[in-house]
Order: sequence, then C-alpha cells, then structure tokens
Amino acid sequence: MTTKSKLLRMDNVGIVVESLDEVISFFTELGLKLEGRAMVEGEWAGRVTGLGTQRVEIAMMVTPDGHSRLEISRFLTPPVVADHRNAPVNALGYLRAMFTVSDIDETLIRLRKHGAQLVGEVVQYEDSYRLCYIRGPEGLLIGLAEQLGNK
Repeated sequence: MTTKSKLLRMDNVGIVVESLDEVISFFTELGLKLEGRAMVEGEWAGRVTGLGTQRVEIAMMVTPDGHSRLEISRFLTPPVVADHRNAPVNALGYLRAMFTVSDIDETLIRLRKHGAQLVGEVVQYEDSYRLCYIRGPEGLLIGLAEQLGNK
C-alpha cells in the first residue's frame, strides 16, 4: 500500500532585490517582522537553484499571524540577469504578493513615506473588500486588501 504525499503548507514567497535594507524597511512598515538575515553560499545552494556556485544575502520576514513568510534575496554572485520589477500587472509569471490590512488608507499613508506609489486607485469590491495595488521600493508590485464588515 502506498501513501500519497500531501501538501502541508506554503513556506514562503521569494523576491530578489538590489537593496535588502530598503525593502526590509518597507515590509517592516507594512507590518512584517524580520525573522533573520543570513548569507547563503556555496555549491550546495547552487545545486538547488541550478546557478552553480552562488553567494546570496537573504532576509526572512514573517506576517503577524506567523503563517506566511517573505524571503528577500540579494544576489552577489552570480550577477542578476533580468529585471521584471516594473512589469505591468498583465505580465506573465509571478506578479505580486497580496496583504490584508486593517485600514488601507492609513497603510497607504505610512507606505508612501517609504516610496510606495498607488498603481491605479483604491476600489471597493461589493461589500466585501477595498483593494489596491502599489509599487513599493524597487518597483515591487504589492496588493493591499481591507476586509469590510468584519472589523
């Protein structure tokens, strides 16, 4: 009898950036907590990514509920080969991370101090959510959602 493997959880979403400090500051302002920073290097890491020998500085951030993590990476070697940070919202591939906040307007005020810019406008979806997309540091696309009615 064989047992079927099952998915246990999503561990994290990874983002590659140029400035770890700037991006950590932005996500800290959003409400994530820095769990730790480390240097990941050597051929063992390159075997996972397929990049060969690599040297990457990473920061792991966690949401307040402890269930979701964001791994922010800065590649020292090999060098970055592509830049998708300013791709439009209809570009193929990974697009954005969406975060639920308690007050979208107040969150926007705080994040604008860290360079965030509204992509379109804040819209309301039925009586359920207020939603928007912002561009954070380095052009990262972030979604914000405020659940209505259950405050």
